Amino acid sequence: MPYIYAMILPFLTIISTTNRGRGVFTSETILAGTTIEISPVLVLNAEERANVEKTLLHDYIFEWGEDHASAAVALGYLSMYNHTANPNCKYQMDFEDQTISIITLKDVLAGEELFINYMNAEGASDKAVWFDAV
Repeated sequence: MPYIYAMILPFLTIISTTNRGRGVFTSETILAGTTIEISPVLVLNAEERANVEKTLLHDYIFEWGEDHASAAVALGYLSMYNHTANPNCKYQMDFEDQTISIITLKDVLAGEELFINYMNAEGASDKAVWFDAV
């Protein structure tokens, strides 16, 4: 079976929120452990990353590579997931295939927003995010 390099489940939507701009929501219940998105990424080297960090895109890139020197611009919905300290999803980076997957950590009900933790790919963390430190 061929490897899937891009996928977004059809019941995911981007909706405006009251206090977070836009976010990713589901119109159907999703069971824990479900891969809901596989997003290809564009990898930026350290020099390109430094240039992007001077722009609005700084808030939407992911540190990339084992040494975190590079960055990735995620395609698909991936940059639209909002942050929470106790998320209902995690993200998984595949450096070789240049993708990031979103996987639910718990059941998510229809109508709920899907969240990741920007500071911990595996889920919950109380580590402060850069936009709260301002």
